[in-house]
Amino acid sequence: MSILTLQEISQEFGGLRALNAVDLMVEEKQIYGIIGPNGAGKTTLFNIITGIYIPTEGTLMFKDQKLNGIAPYRIARLGIARTFQNIRLFPKLSVLDNVRVGRHGITRSGLLNSMLSLPWARREEKEIREKAGYLLDLVGLYDKSMEYAVNLAYGEQRRLEIARALALDPSLLLLDEPAAGMNSTEKVELMELIYNIREKMSLTILLVEHDMNLVMNICERIAVLDYGRKIADGSPEQVKNDERVIQSYLGVEA
Repeated sequence: MSILTLQEISQEFGGLRALNAVDLMVEEKQIYGIIGPNGAGKTTLFNIITGIYIPTEGTLMFKDQKLNGIAPYRIARLGIARTFQNIRLFPKLSVLDNVRVGRHGITRSGLLNSMLSLPWARREEKEIREKAGYLLDLVGLYDKSMEYAVNLAYGEQRRLEIARALALDPSLLLLDEPAAGMNSTEKVELMELIYNIREKMSLTILLVEHDMNLVMNICERIAVLDYGRKIADGSPEQVKNDERVIQSYLGVEA
């Protein structure tokens, strides 16, 4: 069953067409990869799905909800969360507070209710703290809950970003180059984490990544973009043997 469907999605910036009639169908609980050279339109696609950009043409459906023109915060509340290519943590907040901030995106109590310390607001704050602790344990950072985010190692900061995105209780998680800057050991740990998250939280995961070893080993389906067009879509085996993909992205041997 499809959880995300893109039909003929195009995006223009001042006459430059960054995406051109892209179709995509992501099934529930699938790990779906999007690959392509720099400038292919991968992050633009993520920005459209999360409401940062409104597509010039085409229709975007999440479950039975049309997303075109919906504000990013509303899309997040519908169940779509993401990480970014460049880490965007709050460096001077604790690891725990970084996750709690993410959770506040779907809570009911505002600043006034919290200041008045109403009983239901206190209960909600307790639930937020417990949820944040659970997610930090899930990504292997529970023992560093009270450290400043800036003091974490690079790979740990990447995992913290994932925990903060999960605090929204998404059904669809978008990971934008999560392995960027990681060493080989961290990449193996990341693959294990992605599998673990998918199974424990019943998530669908949409992944943009340049590391082909990671993509081919973890994704069940892969779409390939080149100059804003989708040139291939299929299983890892089908994609890596596709002549258009080999010529435009994977490269050919001399």
